Amino acid sequence: MTDKVKVALCWHMHQPYYRDGLDGSYHLPWVYLHAIKDYADMVAHLESFPAARVVVNFAPVLLEQLDDYAHQMRQWLQHETPMHDPLLNLLGGETELPASPEARGEIITACQRAYAPTMIDRHAPYRALVDIALEQYTAGELDTLRVSYLRPQFFVDLLMWYHLAWMGESVKRQDFRVEQLMARKNNFTRVDQRILIEVIADVIEGIVPRYRALMEAGQIELSMTPYGHPIVPLLIDFKVMKQNQPDAQGPRYKTYPGGMERSRWHIERGLAVFKDHFGVHPKGVWLSEGGISSEALSLLDSFNIAWTASGEGVWRSSCEASKINPNLLEHKKVLYQPLRHPPHQCVLFFRDDGLADLIGFQYKDWAAEDAARDLCKHLENIGDFLDQEVGEHVVSIILDGENAWEYYPDNGYHFLRALYQNLTENNQLQMVTY
Repeated sequence: MTDKVKVALCWHMHQPYYRDGLDGSYHLPWVYLHAIKDYADMVAHLESFPAARVVVNFAPVLLEQLDDYAHQMRQWLQHETPMHDPLLNLLGGETELPASPEARGEIITACQRAYAPTMIDRHAPYRALVDIALEQYTAGELDTLRVSYLRPQFFVDLLMWYHLAWMGESVKRQDFRVEQLMARKNNFTRVDQRILIEVIADVIEGIVPRYRALMEAGQIELSMTPYGHPIVPLLIDFKVMKQNQPDAQGPRYKTYPGGMERSRWHIERGLAVFKDHFGVHPKGVWLSEGGISSEALSLLDSFNIAWTASGEGVWRSSCEASKINPNLLEHKKVLYQPLRHPPHQCVLFFRDDGLADLIGFQYKDWAAEDAARDLCKHLENIGDFLDQEVGEHVVSIILDGENAWEYYPDNGYHFLRALYQNLTENNQLQMVTY
């Protein structure tokens, strides 16, 4: 083998639209929490390894919500305008802590939405607060009398520690304000609350410019998903579901009304949002859930999209339907070959589900260096198998870029550093974009 194994690592960043269309409030805080934890950490790792080459995919509806959160927090900091997220208003002290036992119970529940082994237990003050919170329940039911006796300071500290625990490892290590707040441990003041809102606003405001800077430097490729994260092939034609899952129960209706027009709108709107944030037309589109069809490819062609990608399951089902030699399915060589589906021009890449699942579900329990080396060994083995044809293939590892890391120690900090270091230093592997 003379050529290196081309490895395309693609991180998918996405969150649905959480803001209520009637009252304008956010019903869940996942956009800003994943921003301060995962979007911030992921770009920080890339900044630390300039030789790394990856693809980062953004859902446009996520980009818009990041803008909205940053704007809200600045308006609150500068003009004391209430924010549209109830948890942030409580954190900043904009909303008075409730006296109602039920409302207090809701705060307690909200501030435990974190994976305890890695996000709660590592912070002794937070763990102590959660233990007190758990004491407010008897046989799983909230003890309304007991919770009514808790001092307001308990809720202030609980809210502060919940957000400190959600801070990305890079923020914890690099932002002196976060270091000082964590060192304080308890009895946080209104000033402390304001400082934490400032930190969150600063981090969110920096996300898009940081990724854009790496793209403009040629280190990463940015791609997108259609605007609202719809499953485009199903919008266009429900029948494609039967091609992959013939026994699945379909919708009551035969077609989605105006499905092609809606699909076109989601791509048009997504492209406009993407260009507004990153200044360019993306080369690639990751269709939601990796769903592809001939009609969807035609739509991508009409927007001059150069590539799209999908999962190994879709690849396998397509190969079986096309009567591909079973031996080719067994050793998966074709999985790594960029393909076209004539007459469409959009190039297709397919994910190695096994490699993606190692990162998503298995390596969290491994020592970081061992996990990174193991992945590289798998890639080296693929290269040995492809041998002289290795230059014609790309091994795609595509997965969620935000939900796996809370199950890793320190938000995946050590694993991701080991991963990028091993991938960039291995002389048999070459990190590439599409």
